[in-house]
Amino acid sequence: MERQEALALRREYFMPCAQHFYKDPPLFVRGDMQYLYDERGKKYLDFFAGVSVMNCGHSNPFIIERVAAQLGKLQHLTNVYLTGPVLRLAERLAQVMPGRPALPGTAPYGSSGLVSSFFCNSGSEANEGALLLARLVTGKRKFIALNGGLHGRTYLTQAATGIPMWRADPFLPSDVYFAGNAADVIAALEKDRNIAAFICEPIQGNGGIRPVPPDFFKEIAGPLNAHGALLIVDEIQSGFARTGKMFAIEHYGVVPDIMTMSKALGNGIPIAAFASSKEIALQFTRPSASTLGGNPVSACAALAVLDYIEQECLCAKAEENGAYLRARLDTLAAKFPVIKEVRGKGLMLGAELAFDGGDPDGGGPTDAGSVDDSARLTDRILEELKERGIILGKNGLGRNVLAFQPPLVINRGDIDFLIGNLEDTLENILERDVLQR
Repeated sequence: MERQEALALRREYFMPCAQHFYKDPPLFVRGDMQYLYDERGKKYLDFFAGVSVMNCGHSNPFIIERVAAQLGKLQHLTNVYLTGPVLRLAERLAQVMPGRPALPGTAPYGSSGLVSSFFCNSGSEANEGALLLARLVTGKRKFIALNGGLHGRTYLTQAATGIPMWRADPFLPSDVYFAGNAADVIAALEKDRNIAAFICEPIQGNGGIRPVPPDFFKEIAGPLNAHGALLIVDEIQSGFARTGKMFAIEHYGVVPDIMTMSKALGNGIPIAAFASSKEIALQFTRPSASTLGGNPVSACAALAVLDYIEQECLCAKAEENGAYLRARLDTLAAKFPVIKEVRGKGLMLGAELAFDGGDPDGGGPTDAGSVDDSARLTDRILEELKERGIILGKNGLGRNVLAFQPPLVINRGDIDFLIGNLEDTLENILERDVLQR
């Protein structure tokens, strides 16, 4: 297939809500660990990993071989039947998920750590299931979520999403309070005793790579417990070694009541799960099933992912290479004032772009034009890096944050290649005054 044919087919048969980043998008036909190749044979360094999906690299032979072997034995049975891979996966996840100690204070629903899982297909479905579980356990209806959070495209998950562009449904329920900080969470709990849970990402992905403050979870722990509300942690983007730990919540020293995961768990094979303590799980007795959730092939892929993360020490590599990338980005920020902030953990980093007159992404613009210019600069950088053989991401409420979320198998040479080209790109764009400021 040629690129123009692909674009024509997309225009003809895709719904227009499905968009892509580039004016001239590559047609990718092959992947090899941290690299992608288009139909013309051009090689690209992938620094976005399908939004934190390909943590173990594209078409990783270690994973592909085990998936292929499983395909040759048993491809699918729904979870109303016994199959070995998904049971082994549940056992393995219980060994790597956060355990004791639980949140400080008296946990009303048990605090044995995360051991029980329900498998499904996507992050949206996992978060929807987690919100349902919180309602069933607490007997309460409403939720608290953070401004700038993204939790999915299903009904409840859109309602709990704090990014306007991802709230497509015009008739979402008003069951969610949105908070900007710990004080807002506590205020919502005091205002409404019908709160089932607080849901948040430890590091907001689409919201602009924003880690929550260091003491955030410890500040809200007591009030959550006192009001009988659960803590749901969304690890869809940040899980599976991305931040230098298996899960980002481990940076904060707390254990959630419910945790959701997807993306990197299958390394490109669709699989997701929500997990809870045994005490909470035992209260989910209403019938529920997922036709494809945790089928033998996806479960086998996830087991291979966990083995590869351990075998290749990807947590340590993400921490070490993330620190190196962060230092290189900080050096660029000192040189280019348009880089207002570099933030994140491990290999989940963001660089926010803003011209003078525009506030940082989360604070709201003082000059709408300056934020528009920052978004155009972001797009121009992505376009030029693509021409140089680098795929980078973008996010943030103003779409003005460069997102660095590569496969965790990258090396320092890859980082140097990225930084050198990013520096040249910034110099060229700002020197030519492409935005005609």
